Amino acid sequence: MKQVVISAVAAVTGLGNTLEQSWGRLLAGESAIASVRHFACDGYPTDRAACVPDLERPPGQSRLEPLLERLLAQLPAVPGDCRLLTASTKGPIDLLEDRLRGAVVDHAALLLETLPRQVAARCGLVDPGVNIGAACASATIALGRAGGLIAAGRCSAVLVVCADLVSEFVFSGFSALQGLSAEPCRPFDARRCGLSLGEGGAALLLLDAARARREGWPVLARLLGWGAANDANHITAPARDGCGLVGAVEQALARAGLAADAVAAISAHGTGTLYNDAMEMAAFERLFSERPVPFNSLKGALGHSLGAAGGIEAAVACRCLEQGVLPPTAGCEQPDPAARGMVGAFPQPFAGEVLLSSNSGFGGINGALLLGRGGER
Repeated sequence: MKQVVISAVAAVTGLGNTLEQSWGRLLAGESAIASVRHFACDGYPTDRAACVPDLERPPGQSRLEPLLERLLAQLPAVPGDCRLLTASTKGPIDLLEDRLRGAVVDHAALLLETLPRQVAARCGLVDPGVNIGAACASATIALGRAGGLIAAGRCSAVLVVCADLVSEFVFSGFSALQGLSAEPCRPFDARRCGLSLGEGGAALLLLDAARARREGWPVLARLLGWGAANDANHITAPARDGCGLVGAVEQALARAGLAADAVAAISAHGTGTLYNDAMEMAAFERLFSERPVPFNSLKGALGHSLGAAGGIEAAVACRCLEQGVLPPTAGCEQPDPAARGMVGAFPQPFAGEVLLSSNSGFGGINGALLLGRGGER
C-alpha cells in the first residue's frame, strides 16, 4: 500500500480567513460564536452562530462563492491530474431559500454537483470531482476516501475541499429538533445543552508520499489510517454505547497497523449536545480504558460547520501535531465527570506522533482519521 501525506492545507473559519489566523485565536481560547447578522433570528431559541466575518453575498449568488474564493486563493498551484472530492451537506442552500421565497433561481445552481465543478474550474483540474454527503462526517469520510484512493495506487494526488454555510434553513431545522443552545455551546461540559452552528471551509491536498518527495512537496502530516461505520441506531440520535464510533476507530487503527496506545491525542466531534458528547466519552473509554488520552472540541470556538467540520478539524490537527498541543475546548469550564482530566478550556500539550480525529452525523454515520506528525522520516 502507498503511504499518504498531507502537503497543503487552507482554512476559513469564523476566527480567521487563514489557518494561521484561526490557529492563533484558537490557542488563545477565543470563540467566534456571536449574533447572526445575515438573516433574522426572531422566533428561534437563539441568535448565536459562528459566522465568517464580512462574507458578503454577491447579487444573485450564494455566500458559498466568496467563501470558496477566500479558501482556494490560499492554495498553491495543485497538480492538474489531482482527483477531486468535495464535502458539503447543503452547498448553496441560500439559493434554495431564495427560490422558496419566489425568486427566479437556476435549477442547476441548487445541485450539490455544482460545487465540485466550481472547484475543478477554479483549480484547473481535469477531474470534475464528486461531492461526498455523509451528514456531519462528510469531510472526514471524504479524506478517508482520498486516502484509500492513493493507498491503493488508483491515483497519486487528491484535493479535498469542504464548505458549509450558516443558513436559516439549517438554523430552523436544528431549532425544530430542539438541538440549539441558547448560549454558546459547551462541548463536554457538565452543563451542556445543545450545539451552536458555524460555517467555514477547508482544503487539503493529499499525495502519495513518493510523489511528494519527488516533486518537493512538504509533509505537513501523514494520513495513517481511516475508518467509517454506521451504528444504525436512530435518524438523529447516536447509539449510547458509541459502537459506531468504536468501529470506525478500530478500522482506522487496523489500516494503520497501530494499537490504541499509539494515539496521543484526540480531536473529537464534541457538538455540546447531551447525547453526542456522552456517546463519544463512552467510545473513548472503551477504546482507551487503560489510560487517559487528552481530547478537545473546536466547536465551542468555531461552531458546528456540518459537512465542513471534519476538514477544518483535520487542517487544525496538522498544526496540533506540529506544535504538540491541543487548543482549548471553549465553553468547557466544568468538564463532565466522565471527561475530567482529559478536556478543558485550556491548551493541552501532548507527547506522541499520532492524533485521532473523529466526526459523527445524523443517520448513525461515524468517521475516523489517524494523523501522524509530518516532517521527513
